[in-house]
Amino acid sequence: MSQHAATYFEANKDAWNKRAAVHKDTAFYDVDGFKAGKSALNAIELEELGNVQGKSLLHLQCHFGMDTLSWAREGATVTGIDFSEEAIKLAKELAAEVQVPAEFICCNVYDVPAHVNQQFDIVFTSYGVVGWLPDLDKWAEVIAACLKPGGTFYMVEFHPVLWMMDDNFTSLMYPYHNAQVIVETKTGTYADKDAPIHYEEYSWNHSLSEVITALLKHGLKITLFHEFPYSCYNCFEHLQQGADGYWRIHGKEVLPMMYSIKAIKE
Repeated sequence: MSQHAATYFEANKDAWNKRAAVHKDTAFYDVDGFKAGKSALNAIELEELGNVQGKSLLHLQCHFGMDTLSWAREGATVTGIDFSEEAIKLAKELAAEVQVPAEFICCNVYDVPAHVNQQFDIVFTSYGVVGWLPDLDKWAEVIAACLKPGGTFYMVEFHPVLWMMDDNFTSLMYPYHNAQVIVETKTGTYADKDAPIHYEEYSWNHSLSEVITALLKHGLKITLFHEFPYSCYNCFEHLQQGADGYWRIHGKEVLPMMYSIKAIKE
């Protein structure tokens, strides 16, 4: 890892440690609802990934583990990975409290093969993940290394077009392609805008072609690709919720907001 990349990851890890400490108590994450039996997963990933009963599942960039544990409730044997020490600590505490078996490992996503000694039936990642990674070729290499032959990779993610826009969706701020590191100083968090936390973060915008090409290069055959004109989450400005429960910019379907990819390791 380059010196610049190491600096970026350390800053981002600090930011996610601060976020995790806040997120566990927010209505956005509804930890109490999860403890009472509510799934943290959305209909999109449940339907598109399908039955996970009896399968081994590796969840990359799992935050504090509610999605990971929800897959375990669906019948998978789960391992969650995140580089935030605070998130992994909370994930382990949550797993123990709800008495759901799971393994959680604290490491950078690029270092996963050094921390797991098995291949998985499924590798899963979702919502706000690839933008924290500078190199998707290395990311796809890790995914391929961690999948059994014939195993399934599934991701659902926010659309790169969103990350081109300013917070008000009125002007273009950043390029569509991964041409530069995006440096921002932030306060609060998408789950609690008034949270008293401050941090600097580094991110990268990855075009759809960059994501798809990286996966294809490492022997993953894409079997599903969808784009969605709405978000499952109210985590951007100026969103209005429709009768279907999804969130749209000013209530209108004007931009792609999410995409999903399912692929098989050949």
